[in-house]
Amino acid sequence: MKKTRLVDIAAAAGVGLATVERVLNERGSVRPQTAEKVVLAAKRLGYKGLIPSLYRGTIRIEVILVRPESPFFGRLNRAFERIAASLDSSITIHRTFVEESDPEKFAAYVANSGIRRHGLIVIAIDHPKIRESLQKARTAGVEVVQIVSYLTGRDDVFVGIDNYAAGRTAGFYMSRMLRHTTGSIAAICHSWAYQIHRERIRGFSDYLASHGNPAHRFSEVVFGLDDDVRSAEMMTQALRRYPDIVGIYNAGGANLGVGSVLQRLHQQRERELVWIAHELNDETRRFIASGLMTLVLDQAPETQARRALDTILSRMGIIDVPVSQEPVPFLTYTAENIGLAPSHR
Repeated sequence: MKKTRLVDIAAAAGVGLATVERVLNERGSVRPQTAEKVVLAAKRLGYKGLIPSLYRGTIRIEVILVRPESPFFGRLNRAFERIAASLDSSITIHRTFVEESDPEKFAAYVANSGIRRHGLIVIAIDHPKIRESLQKARTAGVEVVQIVSYLTGRDDVFVGIDNYAAGRTAGFYMSRMLRHTTGSIAAICHSWAYQIHRERIRGFSDYLASHGNPAHRFSEVVFGLDDDVRSAEMMTQALRRYPDIVGIYNAGGANLGVGSVLQRLHQQRERELVWIAHELNDETRRFIASGLMTLVLDQAPETQARRALDTILSRMGIIDVPVSQEPVPFLTYTAENIGLAPSHR
């Protein structure tokens, strides 16, 4: 393994060689923020010499989330809140909700150099401006972890489930449960703005195409932007276009909106349909218990929050324990095991 030189640390920290020497030899006359960059760079590069005490102040990690009204992001937010309460007082987690529909505003917030951050955990739509802002944050020495979803061509660590596998799993269950039924299948998600939704739909479609029943036709994908009212409208229109729909896969949120439509349909039809969705929460738990929803795939946001934070702290050299880089396992719930699952309030 190549020996780390001071010049390598200087390049990684974006400072001069003399600054690195002053920091590592603790000669002073270096701004605390600059000293932190040098120490972090030395840690990351595996420098074998003496490294001074990492911090003289608070370690600030910011978590950027979207849609606080969403059951899933509310659950993720509460997970970070619980973790923050258990940490040493020298580590603070600041949770911020940013509007996802304005990528440029989102990117400007991420790139704001006036906000002091040592680590950044972020979920964002796939947009060039946001990719650029994350690159600027990394260049400034901030450890960046993307959680739940990620941007195309990411350079950051990603913590989340294997969404393509989740989509294929939904396709597997859908085809098996509809084995003796003929009709159309439709899917709904936020939009193509999130890479994870593209992967889920692709996995679902690929499975149906290669292993599905020829008696089933994957008719279309509609976009509800994870808004209950819009999702209800989109689903109503899809059912009008394809009255023979026997299967629905909701790869995004807004299960309340989809469920309101399927509840009315259930009351009008003799034949039931298979509805597979994501995330176990109070809404999906009620739908499963009532028999309206068949199965839910849960991406364990509590596990994602813990692993994302551990990844940040490990990369900063704060903790010295291995952190898994494998996808977070997703869980499958039906009416047979929701009673065993914890309630996420």
